[in-house]
Amino acid sequence: MSTLGIAVIGTGKMGADHVRRIGDRVGGARVVAVADPDGDRVKEVAAGLDGVGAYTDPAAAVAAPGVDAVLIASPGPAHEEAILHALGRELPVLCEKPLTPDPEGALRVLEAERGLGRRLVQVGFMRRFDAEYERLKELLDAGGIGRPLFLHCRHRNAASPSFFTSDMLISDSVVHEVDAARWLLGQEVTAVTVLSPTPSSAAPEGLRDPRLVLLETSGGAVVDVEIFVNCGFGYQVQCEAVGESGSARIGDGRAMVVQSGGRWGGEITQDFTTRFSDAYDRQVRRWVAAAARGRVDGPDAWDGYAAAAVSEAGLAAARSGVRTEVRLAERPELYAR
Repeated sequence: MSTLGIAVIGTGKMGADHVRRIGDRVGGARVVAVADPDGDRVKEVAAGLDGVGAYTDPAAAVAAPGVDAVLIASPGPAHEEAILHALGRELPVLCEKPLTPDPEGALRVLEAERGLGRRLVQVGFMRRFDAEYERLKELLDAGGIGRPLFLHCRHRNAASPSFFTSDMLISDSVVHEVDAARWLLGQEVTAVTVLSPTPSSAAPEGLRDPRLVLLETSGGAVVDVEIFVNCGFGYQVQCEAVGESGSARIGDGRAMVVQSGGRWGGEITQDFTTRFSDAYDRQVRRWVAAAARGRVDGPDAWDGYAAAAVSEAGLAAARSGVRTEVRLAERPELYAR
């Protein structure tokens, strides 16, 4: 099997992590081009790799010699343009969430794919590749706890970055729970309500943190998401499914427990790249294997569009304080399950 040549668009924290991942832990692929508007940063990343072209223009990186697939890890507003460049060359794409910041942009991506007659875009909702989430999905699909009634979700970060906004709690953080809920339940989200307590004293001025987001689904389930991005103690993602005949919970982080000096305790992960490191590895490995066959093996452009539509409703609900229905376009045949 030939080696898949990958262009990585965006060399910030996530992009640089993917570059290392492809080089160290993913077989059958190599990075052949990197792109970032920050010329110094992209040159620094490329300098550590043999024969890799460094570009400040994503289109040039996509068109570089030896590029067979494109991994996009740039900020969300830049995703649509890079995806369309890749689709213009009929290259498989793995795009970090969000697919686009708004559903209108996602619909344009869907239309471009439909014009090609095949799915080439995969969205980086890595929780679908996490071993715990996979086990919960298998349990729910098998009816192990009966019909799901609730998903109780907690999504906590030790501290938010300086650029984080109140909108980003929903569009950049809760969007993971949105996709996980759609996937775990096999249902679409139909309405969103956002409740906001008095902000934590640890939240930067102007940041409405934490929040409670309620999602209603097409199958009659209810999902509640606590999003708290300045909890102070670590990174924590948990999900409990409650069904008609049982419940199941993941994300307790049961690692080594130490007892010493009259105390007991363990560690709490501080960063998402650590908590989901294995999921990211498995995601990229499976994408590489699928891309080599011209296929998608994971959340597709419709999943990215649906998440964007729910996020849009969530942002409207947060601003108005009113339950807001999700408006979804008709699902094209290309994305039928």
